[in-house]
Amino acid sequence: MIHSRAFNIFKGWLATSAPIPGEFFEKVSSEPVPHHLKRWWFCLGGTPAYLFIIQVVTGILLTFYYVPDPGHAYESVQHITYDISFGWVIRSIHKWSSQLMIIAVILHVMRIFFTGAYRKPRELNWMFGCGLLFCTLGFGFTGYSLIYEQLSYWGATVAANITQNVPLIGEYLARFMRGGDSVEENTLTRFFIFHIALLPLTITLLLTMHIALIRLIGVTEYQFEEDKGKPKKHFPFFPDHFLMETIIALFIALLLTLLVVFFPAGLGPPADPFLTPQHIKPEWYFYFTFRWLKLTSLQVGVLGTGVAAMVLLFWPFIDRFLVKKFPGRDLSIFLGVIGVITLLVLTIWEALV
Repeated sequence: MIHSRAFNIFKGWLATSAPIPGEFFEKVSSEPVPHHLKRWWFCLGGTPAYLFIIQVVTGILLTFYYVPDPGHAYESVQHITYDISFGWVIRSIHKWSSQLMIIAVILHVMRIFFTGAYRKPRELNWMFGCGLLFCTLGFGFTGYSLIYEQLSYWGATVAANITQNVPLIGEYLARFMRGGDSVEENTLTRFFIFHIALLPLTITLLLTMHIALIRLIGVTEYQFEEDKGKPKKHFPFFPDHFLMETIIALFIALLLTLLVVFFPAGLGPPADPFLTPQHIKPEWYFYFTFRWLKLTSLQVGVLGTGVAAMVLLFWPFIDRFLVKKFPGRDLSIFLGVIGVITLLVLTIWEALV
């Protein structure tokens, strides 16, 4: 009786403080979802969002102990990993969720590309998606550099030297990135600001606009061969799609747990600006650019990588030109397969040497 009265008081207070009509929840929960989203590989768009939330929570916990100073950064990571209770768990979850987030964003971009979901009127949303991919890679790079171990230090040095060769603005970009003429105290501070403030803010803004456009334009209704000629099918958001997303989230949680337990985040030797390692390697998601740079001159390598990024960003408009020029031939699939094979070959090649 007391509980019922308290509940009614709370319900009345909530209705006054947040007067959201009940129809709103009913409309959201029963919103029709296209039939093709019953296949899990079409639902990868939500996966980076879960992983981003994990990144934010674990990142905040790590920030309590991390010191963004060249003289103390490595020691603070060492302290988190070996001295703080469950520090290794938090750091490992942060590390592996960032790796899975990069994989999920790449797979989602590939799914959108190969199903043609970037075409009119979704060109702008494709560009927001590419912006999210670039920010996610920037997240990985700055986070790796913050550890300030030998490989991450020299990886940042190589990245700054490569940036210096960008035509026209390379010198300014490299100096802005380093905060001086070499990787030093200012570099670490700038990477830290990018990692904990500017990139999260940019990703949040891009994600908001990405979701807003999905809500305004709607999800692409992809039809399989067996469904063509039949009326379009839909299913309710709740409980069907909600359960699908919950299953994916639980699978990610299980996968993260296994990775953390069997492959915890380690720590290499501390950064030494006076000792160049014999083998400098970036993180795996930059292997393809590293191999490409080794196969070409520095200027051609930088220019080629920049052109590839611009082609990806403006692909909907390039595709529209190709469709008009070569009607009836879906060249985007052919070119996309060549692009993916090239990326895989360069990545595996770099990983094996």
